[in-house]
Formats: sequence, structure tokens, C-alpha cells
Amino acid sequence: MGFMDSPTDEKQELLSFDNFELQQPLREAITKLGFEYCTPIQAQSLVHTLAGLDVTGRAQTGTGKTAAFLITIINDLLTNPVEEDRYLAEPRALIVAPTRELAIQIGSDAEKLTEFCNVHTVTLVGGEDYAKQNAALDKQPVDIVVATPGRLLDFVSNDNLYLGLIELLVLDEADRMLDMGFIPQVRQVVSRTPKKDCRQTLLFSATFTPEIIELADRWAMDPVMVEIEPEKVAADAVDQLVYLVTTADKYNLLFNILSEPGAEKVMVFSNRRDQVRKLADDLYRNGINCGVLSGEIPQNKRIRTLDAFKSGKLRVLVATDVAGRGLHIEDVTHVINYTLPEEPEDYVHRIGRTGRAGAVGTSISFACEEDSFLLPAIEEKLGSDLECIHPLEHLLEQAPGFTRESRFKPKSKGPGRRPRRPSRPR
Repeated sequence: MGFMDSPTDEKQELLSFDNFELQQPLREAITKLGFEYCTPIQAQSLVHTLAGLDVTGRAQTGTGKTAAFLITIINDLLTNPVEEDRYLAEPRALIVAPTRELAIQIGSDAEKLTEFCNVHTVTLVGGEDYAKQNAALDKQPVDIVVATPGRLLDFVSNDNLYLGLIELLVLDEADRMLDMGFIPQVRQVVSRTPKKDCRQTLLFSATFTPEIIELADRWAMDPVMVEIEPEKVAADAVDQLVYLVTTADKYNLLFNILSEPGAEKVMVFSNRRDQVRKLADDLYRNGINCGVLSGEIPQNKRIRTLDAFKSGKLRVLVATDVAGRGLHIEDVTHVINYTLPEEPEDYVHRIGRTGRAGAVGTSISFACEEDSFLLPAIEEKLGSDLECIHPLEHLLEQAPGFTRESRFKPKSKGPGRRPRRPSRPR
């Protein structure tokens, strides 16, 4: 399972979960999931968060930070049960995440960790039925709400969710929320929770920019700063290779790599939606079962595609950077950067999809004449040089002709706009 990736063999540096005084039902869930040792971010943060301190953590996905804050929340809820009657839609803990996929994943992880205790989690994300989510809140008193900023603000604005009793607030991937323009919505949400000296606040971010530090100071009380070096996440468990290739040869190279033994579960990244759709369509017509993940795909279809990829029904997932962060998919053997990302940070997040849970993954990037100038910034981010080579001749052989009808036809219209979310649910 991805949310608590197994640590390396450096057990002398790692704490056992037995070192912490965790409530028994929570400890049973951790044991059942097969985890004994904390990852570095868990070891460093739990010492403070279980003591009730606010924490600002610098850590990327794949480090186990989700489990760090979930264990803190669940242990606190179990340690301090509410004796008096509770009302519906009044959660005790709130987790805000930037993307629907990440919020759904966190909600799923919370369910696994609360298997043996009476803690109720509800996930609120856009792109899914508002009424169903509202019904989940009305079913029984809710303890933990996991939500994306827009849908969360919808519920709060419509008086379908009351945040005045929040005891623990988690802001996950704060840098991503900043990049996506969600901070004004998050500000409105935070203003509905108790004052910062009356709640515990945990903020996680892959980077500590001045803006993030300013947000942490505004929303948290004297937060303890915990940092996990990103280079360790990016490089240690992933063999990274760059193929110098012409634009014309890229597709042949991709097809031939996918035909090699060992390429069993592959994520292919490209920068634009139209590129992703065409690439997936060509691969499908060439007989490769693949799925598409990008911002234009409806949420219910995204979830079905992800489930099919996780279960092995699809061998290849072609994605934009919407899938680069926050997704925990086990056993990804290869990440292929069909186009290099413009932001070095996105490269780190992309290759972090492989080399998880103790396995060694492979990252292959295609550097053509147009985007090879992006390599120096990526190497600077990694703190090391990437191995750049020309592909062997057999990898550039012409891909065969198409054998299947088109499935992911590129849209003929120009770039569309995402439909507006209605201000009030119907």
C-alpha cells in the first residue's frame, strides 16, 4: 500500500511505531497493514504532532506524510472522545488537499487506518455528485472530512458543513494549492475554523518558499519545521536515464520500450492534454491497452481508469501532471517522460511514481532538440547529472501499422474551458 511506503533497510536510523503511545485500535490497523518502522517524515513529525504541537513539514508524496498526519488525527480522536451528543456535519478534523485524486487517496487511507475504531470519514471533491456527498454527511456524525478547496467552500457556503469544532487542520501540498490558485478559497475555509491557538495545524509542502512560510506563520502556532531532503525521494530508488532522440523518432522509441520485457506497469507523461490524448490513441491502435489521465477527463472516468491501471487491466497510463502528484500506485515499473516538464519540481514528482515501497524503478526521459535545454535545471534540482545517451538501433525501429480503431480521438475543437461549478447545488 502506497501511503506508508516501506522504509529502506536502514532500520538503525528508523523508529518503530512501538516507540509511540498509540491507541490500541490504531496500532492494530498499522500492524495489519504490515508496517513496523516509521519513514523519516513519520519519525520526525510524529514526535511533535502526537504531543499536540503544530508542524510545518517539507516532504513530497511517497514519503509517508499522509500516514503521519492521519495517525496523529486518529490517535487524538481516540484519546479525546466526545461524551456529549454530537450534531451531523460537524467534523472534528479537516484535511484539505489540492486535487481530487489526492483527496480520494487520503480518504481511502483513513478508512484503512480506522478499520478497528468508530471513526467516520467523509471525502468531499468536485466532479462528483454533491447530493451523494451531502447524504454521507447526514448519515452519521462525521469525524474526519477530506476535501478539495472548491467543493469544501461549496459545502461551507451552503451551510451544509460546520467547521467551528475543528480540532485538527491539515493543509496538504500547500505549494500545489498556491500554484493552482486555491489559497483565497483556503483562506475562507480556515477563517471558518477555530482560531489557531484553539486547534492543531499541520501544513505539508514539497517546497518552503517565502509564501509558504508566510502561510504557515499565519495559520499555525509556532510550528515546528520538519524537513526531508527531496533528493533522497527523487533519486535513490529510481534508475534515471535520458535518451537523446529526435521528435520524429519519439513514438517509435516509446513503442519499442513498451515492447521490451520488464515494462509491465508504465506511466507515460506528456505536458499537454492534446498530446496525451493523441499518444494514448496511437498506442491503443497499436494494440497496447492504455488509459488517459488529464484534467479534461470526467472524475468518474478518471477513477475507473486509475482502478483499471492499479489492478493491472491497463498496462500503460498516459497522463499530464495532474497525475504526477499525490497518487499512490504500487508496482509502477517505469515512468517515461515523453516530453520533459517545464518545471524541475514536476520531474521529481513524476519519477516519484516509481521506485516505491522498497522496489527499484526506472525513469526514462526523451530529450529532443526542442526541450533538451530543460535538462540543466532538472539536474540542478536533483543535485546530480543525468545519464544522457543515444538509444540503441533496435529501439528506433519503425512501429508497426495500426491494428485497432481509434479510441481516444483528439477533440477537433480548440482548447476548451472547464465548465463552471454552479454556485449552489441543485
